[in-house]
Amino acid sequence: MTTKDWLEKDYYAILGLKKEASSEQIKKAFRKLARENHPDRHPGPDSERRFKEVSEAHDVLSDPDKRKEYDEARALFGSGFRYPGGPQPGGAGGVNLDDLLGGAGGGLGDLLGGFFGQAGAAAHQRGRGPRRGQDFEGEATVSFVDAAQGSTVGVPLGSEAACSACRGTGAKAGTATKVCPTCQGSGTLSRQSGAFAISEPCPNCRGRGLLVEDPCPVCGGSGRARSTRTIQVKLPAGVTDGQRIRVKGKGGPGANGGPAGDLYVVVHVRPHPLFARQGDNLTLTVPVTYAEAVLGAEIEVPTLDGGSVRLRLPAGTPNGRTFRVRGKGIAGPKGPTDLMVTVEVQVPAELSQEAKEALAAYTALSAEPDPRAKLKQAQR
Repeated sequence: MTTKDWLEKDYYAILGLKKEASSEQIKKAFRKLARENHPDRHPGPDSERRFKEVSEAHDVLSDPDKRKEYDEARALFGSGFRYPGGPQPGGAGGVNLDDLLGGAGGGLGDLLGGFFGQAGAAAHQRGRGPRRGQDFEGEATVSFVDAAQGSTVGVPLGSEAACSACRGTGAKAGTATKVCPTCQGSGTLSRQSGAFAISEPCPNCRGRGLLVEDPCPVCGGSGRARSTRTIQVKLPAGVTDGQRIRVKGKGGPGANGGPAGDLYVVVHVRPHPLFARQGDNLTLTVPVTYAEAVLGAEIEVPTLDGGSVRLRLPAGTPNGRTFRVRGKGIAGPKGPTDLMVTVEVQVPAELSQEAKEALAAYTALSAEPDPRAKLKQAQR
């Protein structure tokens, strides 16, 4: 993205936030908007454009250094800066951004170097030096079992890459670019304006330093092309719903020999009909009969891998008691966690006459104390 983008685009407004938003608010707003506009879920040019906008805003505002630089640029040039000699129409605060910035990239430091005469050509060369690629963010939805045990998923990404026809040069195959005669390949032109020495991108080559006489018919001379690729991402065992996985070097390509950006994958985990999670452990609720809870029993309990284990219930097990089955939880990085089994005593909805008589006889023989005695005492 260019400094011009920073001056023209309100990234806070794109994410529906105020300038004082916290990093957590920025992350939450991006995830919500990314889900609502993801091209895979909502195909169409509007969704793709909106997804690109919110991704670009998140890329800047989620990085403390980029956010600080963005805020400084907006504060300096969005509040009425004027050229010496009067305003120039068509730009923010009177600055003609198309003339000032052209297609040049780089950060605020490069721009200020040109304004205050700090070796404009050298500043532009720094802007044309190696630059790290943009970070991408994708989504993956996996089953509860795959999240617990780990899996490899394909994450589709739509991005701009070097045009395969011209290999990023912008020139038609078989032809070559030439050095811009206006700026002699520097990409900048300097001029004196009152007390300021202003370095501007060359209007002839738009700051590239090179000219394309015979543009590539595939990319129109831009050197970039839209590409769709699927990245295979290995999710670690125990990944949780909403977790953000970083895949180093799988983001946008770097410029001028710079390193590629990173890919961040937001994981969505589908719920399981039986199992849930409590921290790193698995949880499971198992129904037992009244007789099993009172007399004790050995019951069979399912495990996440499709097998089962035998669990011994001691006599007098109360409803809601939880038992730990070691090593039958999630295959995490520190080894398998535990399965926490909670028993739920089932009360029969109907009884035969013989069962009712037997239960009445049990009540008479057990002579149990009143379980609500403490409630009565508390009312006195």
